[in-house]
Amino acid sequence: MRILLKSKIHNAVVKDANPEYQGSITIPKKLMEEADIIEGEQVHVYNITNGNRLITYAIEGFDDTTITINGAAAKLCFPGDKIIIAAYGIYNEEEAKNHKAKIIILDSENRIISKRGR
Repeated sequence: MRILLKSKIHNAVVKDANPEYQGSITIPKKLMEEADIIEGEQVHVYNITNGNRLITYAIEGFDDTTITINGAAAKLCFPGDKIIIAAYGIYNEEEAKNHKAKIIILDSENRIISKRGR
């Protein structure tokens, strides 16, 4: 078995941070669908702006472009920061040979400008 990148949302911009929330990252439903990430799925967040990295879970947002960092992660990512959101999957050897990650690239307003992969 191999762990491979399954999904990536690249160049996302944090629009809000809520340290009082119990945890997670809120991602617009449309972006989650495009990236094949489901609510509750573990995601890794890589902060391009300051180098911080964290692991949390995704929750579905209703706004089309607002990505919110919640809970303790709000101490590591701030509004205006550029981030990468990545999800991984476990694949057997045969699946791994043909696997292509689903990658979406966003503009500064969190609108999709490019898609590739499955």
